[in-house]
Amino acid sequence: MSADWTDPQGAEYHVSPRYLAGSSGTGDAGFAPVQHRWPHQLDDLGSYIVSSPDSRIQIGFFGDDYDLWRIAAYERPLQAPAWTAVFNQNFPPEIVAGLTNALAEEWTWDSDRFLTAPRTGYAQVGRTLEAAGWQRDGGAELGTVELLAPDRQAGLLLDPRSSNRDPLWTLWAGPPGWGTRAEATFTSGTPVHLVAATAAAMADPTPVVRERHMIHAEVAHLVRLTPVVPLQPPAPKPPTPRDARQAAVTAAFQRARAARARSTGRSAKSASPTALAAAATSPVHTAAGTARPRR
Repeated sequence: MSADWTDPQGAEYHVSPRYLAGSSGTGDAGFAPVQHRWPHQLDDLGSYIVSSPDSRIQIGFFGDDYDLWRIAAYERPLQAPAWTAVFNQNFPPEIVAGLTNALAEEWTWDSDRFLTAPRTGYAQVGRTLEAAGWQRDGGAELGTVELLAPDRQAGLLLDPRSSNRDPLWTLWAGPPGWGTRAEATFTSGTPVHLVAATAAAMADPTPVVRERHMIHAEVAHLVRLTPVVPLQPPAPKPPTPRDARQAAVTAAFQRARAARARSTGRSAKSASPTALAAAATSPVHTAAGTARPRR
């Protein structure tokens, strides 16, 4: 991408791979599957929470927190959650939408698949990522399984040693660091197909849209940016009074030079050999040039 053209920090770009795009600053994409279907509330601290109609699923967005998203499912409201998924402040909401969309599609008043579906097993999640070119990391810690994206800038870690409330699954992307590492964790009670839905959204090659300033400086060299609206050359600046005077002087000089060229052309034409020959044969020239005979 050329750096010589106007490239404002507020310009929008398609960012790929999406897992390195970071947060958009809003939760709109993550809430999209349930925004107009489930009740919501906004508390005094700015937290935005959407709940299923029976309150067995809660999707919380905490705008100024490190753990930006907290999604939980309950066998009964007000009890301890059956499982919890947490996404940090660098996680793209378009990937969070993989989970919220799966929950929105599954929830009904008499369904509990989002609670009771199989919670163990690597195969479903592994197939999802391996189909996108992810590969197992041979250097993973003993007793764990880790898959890495083709660029090795994202991964999935399965740690079967986790306790009931500790993360069993971890999705991560980006270099280590508070402002660069995106991370999502799922407790061991999370149904495997919901982890697979989130992983599929993570591996999706479709780019996401961000403004240039949203891309962390330490991640910028790892992503591909394509302008949403093609960059244009800078618009020409209006002429200053000095520019106008200079243009007037240049135009006058060019007119004078053209006039001299026309005048020189006419003089050369009048002195040409053809003109001289014509003058020599004219009656006046002949009479003046003929000698009178002697007597």
